[in-house]
Amino acid sequence: MQAFKIQGGVKLSGDVTPQGAKNEALQIICATLLTPEEIIIKNIPDIIDINKLISLLISLGVKVKKLKPNTFSFKADDVNLDYLNSEKFKIDGKSLRGSIMIVGPLLARFGKAYIPRPGGDKIGRRRLDTHFEGLIKLGAKFTYNKEDYFYGVESKKLKGTYILLDEASVTGTANVLMASVLAEGETTIYNAACEPYIQQLCKLLTSMGANIKGIGSNLLTIRGVNSLGGAEHSVLPDMIEIGSWIGLAAMTKSTIRIKNVSWENLGVIPNVFRSLGINLIQEDDDIVIPEHKNGYEIRNYIDGSILSISDAPWPGFSPDLLSIILVVATQARGSVLIHQKMFESRLFFVDKLIDMGAKIILCDPHRATVIGHDFKSSLKATSMSSPDIRAGISLLIAALSAKGESVIQNIEQIDRGYENIDKRLKALGAKIERV
Repeated sequence: MQAFKIQGGVKLSGDVTPQGAKNEALQIICATLLTPEEIIIKNIPDIIDINKLISLLISLGVKVKKLKPNTFSFKADDVNLDYLNSEKFKIDGKSLRGSIMIVGPLLARFGKAYIPRPGGDKIGRRRLDTHFEGLIKLGAKFTYNKEDYFYGVESKKLKGTYILLDEASVTGTANVLMASVLAEGETTIYNAACEPYIQQLCKLLTSMGANIKGIGSNLLTIRGVNSLGGAEHSVLPDMIEIGSWIGLAAMTKSTIRIKNVSWENLGVIPNVFRSLGINLIQEDDDIVIPEHKNGYEIRNYIDGSILSISDAPWPGFSPDLLSIILVVATQARGSVLIHQKMFESRLFFVDKLIDMGAKIILCDPHRATVIGHDFKSSLKATSMSSPDIRAGISLLIAALSAKGESVIQNIEQIDRGYENIDKRLKALGAKIERV
């Protein structure tokens, strides 16, 4: 098992270009199953979760070609549905969360789809009801083998209907949306997630010939078509990685330019970091984080009450960035309440930050109060293990700011979501070694 060895307390500088968005790429790659024609996708991040999904599609019979770094073509003209009943699929399918999104496209095009209970981060309950209830409303028959944790849906022909999602699930919306584009008649999806990832998926599907209205809102109207064709698509820069670079620059008092960030798709992210006192400068489509020589001060509410930062469905603040916000707050001037509403196990990495000297009160599984050090004392180097992708990158940021040598085990969790993170950090001047 690999680990990172980090010499912290080093000031960084330079330019960094964010990778393609992991969460968008997972959806877009699954959408290639909707057509026998070629789909070309650009800016696909070279990370473990994406590579696992591509391998799964290859096993399913999809012809995949790497045209150049981060650009692939997909052609699903000879799909092998027998693979879905194989033992290999049961292993491959449960190794990543994103595999759940092959269900909608396979059901829509071939009339059946199966999936083992997918894996992913251990951040709390991540139910699949939204996915399957939506597909059932479209006319699918649902089966579940409790012994094997194996799900199945079948339908001779999906029919459009009104669907009110019980939660604004991004992957749930994606699955139901991809199933509905080939359904007979009109489908209305209310309480749909409207993240840029979903907007991008809608744009790809539209370019393939789908009829979708309401893109960018929580009310999608889809008029089913008989078939979809080929298309080209470019994945947005990863907003979560952009937030990670912002947090890293602030914590290490570094000057970093993040290039081509797609400002119009960042939503409230820049303002949330600004609420911690972090100075972000927009230069064309870049973000420049200047050196915070005097630290950064948390801005309380206008009535003087303590700031609270919580996650919410888009256009609210992404839950994937709360871990980074929490670690950045450990060196702020002032206090903040972090409220993780969506997942009950996501804050359980804070004990590692407390071991490093951070002043954090874990109120309950969902809330933590952070009292910032204001850089009057640095975090202490230590050995730790990465529990999931976002906690892992947060611990890496903490280690890079801490004086002395830290070791982070289980870095596959970080590699699942961040492309060549050690090489890119080295290019900025970080002292990090993969061992």
